[in-house]
Amino acid sequence: MQVKINPDRRSFLRDAMKSIAVAQLGMAGCAMALSTGTDKLSVEGDLPSFAGATTWLNSQPLTPRGLRGTVALVNFWTFSCINSIRVLPYLRAWAAKYKNQGLVVIGVQAPEFEFEKNVENVRWAVKDRMIDYPIAIDNELAIWRAFQNNYWPALYFVDARGQIRHHQFGEGEYEQSEIVIQRLLADAGAQGVGRESAKVEGVGIEAAPDWASLKSPESYIGYDLAQNFASPGGEPWNKRRIYVGPSALKLNHWALSGDWTAKKQFALLNAPDGRISYRFHARDLHLIMGPSAPGTTGRFRVTIDGQPPGDSHGVDVDDQGNGTVAQARLYQLIRQPQSIVDRQFGIEFLDPGVEAYDFTFG
Repeated sequence: MQVKINPDRRSFLRDAMKSIAVAQLGMAGCAMALSTGTDKLSVEGDLPSFAGATTWLNSQPLTPRGLRGTVALVNFWTFSCINSIRVLPYLRAWAAKYKNQGLVVIGVQAPEFEFEKNVENVRWAVKDRMIDYPIAIDNELAIWRAFQNNYWPALYFVDARGQIRHHQFGEGEYEQSEIVIQRLLADAGAQGVGRESAKVEGVGIEAAPDWASLKSPESYIGYDLAQNFASPGGEPWNKRRIYVGPSALKLNHWALSGDWTAKKQFALLNAPDGRISYRFHARDLHLIMGPSAPGTTGRFRVTIDGQPPGDSHGVDVDDQGNGTVAQARLYQLIRQPQSIVDRQFGIEFLDPGVEAYDFTFG
């Protein structure tokens, strides 16, 4: 399971974040408790208000009182987070399968980066991910604080009386989550719920990660949270600089080359032919990036060990590594079909005006 931590708490959780990024957390105790029924699910509190939402998509505003009599599943997510993206196939499947039995899935879009506060960006992501359940835009993190939440993704399971009965932080434990849904629906008097699990298989960018081969953690590029930066001279804050990449990189170290300005959340490319290199060990490599000016685009070219990616290209590039930055989001650049070893990733931007935020892996 991978858990992405609330950025407000990262200042004192940096060391924990390194291990959490690749940890798989066992839930055997939860599975044992669920086997005897929902009487083993404790009451974790009442469903907080959604009044802090700045906008709703796919729905009129929802309230705890209005949800009484239904079972609710509240998902905290943010649209450029790979961990949040990989949970979506299950949420869509459960929303469709149990809608007539009384389940309401609610997504709370709680932004990490500034561009995730743009409602039009969220609207695009909701359409692109084929999400038709209600989405609350929580730009001020008011709902996040009401739940005392600290993670992306986070799932809260609410019974028909408006009480939170279970939670799941991070990816995984889908079978147990669906069992909770079924038990809460049955307790609410729903008929024909059954015990079969929904058939779900994430494809493309939503595919489950290769945990066995994952040895690279999330790596931020903005100076606020950057680690393992290898370009000589460091990453000065808010200063334009010509960077030169080192001749070699250690595993999970990265470097800039070219004319960049390091900002708090991202690095801004000021002139053409800037480059980012990363030594990684994972099946998938993603980069969150976007154009600095709305409506503009930027061409880029990806390499792996200095060569075009070929069959190892991600969904956002072709086999020659060519792609275009057209909007701020997560781009899948590498998906390797063969045995996973340490590889050298490179991305060269042919046009200026690109903001690079964050590497994630799968």
